[in-house]
Amino acid sequence: MAALPGPLLALVLLLLAGCGGPGAAGQRRKEMVLSEKVNQLMEWASKRSVIRMNGDKFRRLVKAPPRNYSVIVMFTALQPHRQCVVCKQADEEYQILANSWRYSSAFTNKIFFAMVDFDEGSDVFQMLNMNSAPTFINFPAKGKPKRGDTYELQVRGFAAEQLARWVADRTDVHIRVIRPPNYAGPLMLGLLLAVIGGLVYLRGSNLDFLYNKTGWAFAALCFVLAMTSGQMWNHIRGPPYAHKNPHTGQVNYIHGSSQAQFVAETHIVLLFNGGVTLGMVLLHEAATSDMDVGKRKIMCIAGIGLVVLFFSWLLSVFRSKYHGYPY
Repeated sequence: MAALPGPLLALVLLLLAGCGGPGAAGQRRKEMVLSEKVNQLMEWASKRSVIRMNGDKFRRLVKAPPRNYSVIVMFTALQPHRQCVVCKQADEEYQILANSWRYSSAFTNKIFFAMVDFDEGSDVFQMLNMNSAPTFINFPAKGKPKRGDTYELQVRGFAAEQLARWVADRTDVHIRVIRPPNYAGPLMLGLLLAVIGGLVYLRGSNLDFLYNKTGWAFAALCFVLAMTSGQMWNHIRGPPYAHKNPHTGQVNYIHGSSQAQFVAETHIVLLFNGGVTLGMVLLHEAATSDMDVGKRKIMCIAGIGLVVLFFSWLLSVFRSKYHGYPY
């Protein structure tokens, strides 16, 4: 093959470089932008497990390509004037999940946890046509979010374990949820054992009280009333005792949603259930005891009154929480 003249060879090389140059340069720019975004997210994640985002950060790091990582975003409204108690509870569980991932040995830059508060990114809520909070959405590494990428909060709840299962379904990233240690349970168990041991020591060899049916029935009844009133839910979620409106000063003891409750609400429900139970006990005693007829009539009337009064109050609480229920 004959060699090309020097000027002609330079022209051919220039044309070849012009044909391949823009594509290669564009790919390099894309890789540089992606590297900058990942490095920025990793830097923020090293300081805070849940990255707070406003509109600009969300559009640049979550919506705009290129992206080879998934972002789990919680859209919420945590400011006190928003009066979103559920948002605070969901945020606590979300923080537990994000911390479990951040301090896991399997931590990588393939998934990040972020949050957009309404007061810091209302434009993001408008862009996504969202009008409720809290909402969890997975923005996958490729493509736009699909239907399954929006977490079904009403169905699955917002416990960190449930969120972790959903994250595993959408991203194939399995997170082992690690909760902070809670010493309340062991302390209560130790106190209970100490009380039982003290009673046994004081009674000496006389253990007839262990065969007292009334005592065991009363203890079982107290346990049932505590569980049915929601004490275990309080222990797990840690809700506030009540809610005070910062504008009007009005204090609410009953939460208006069926998805949450206040500590005061469980005490009220416990009292109402106890009143209904006492009324049933009085009716039973009126029907089976050997007292004179007059006292039995009084116990019967008192029992009916307690059942009717406290059960009607229970229904009113139920009606205020479950709106639209067909009464």
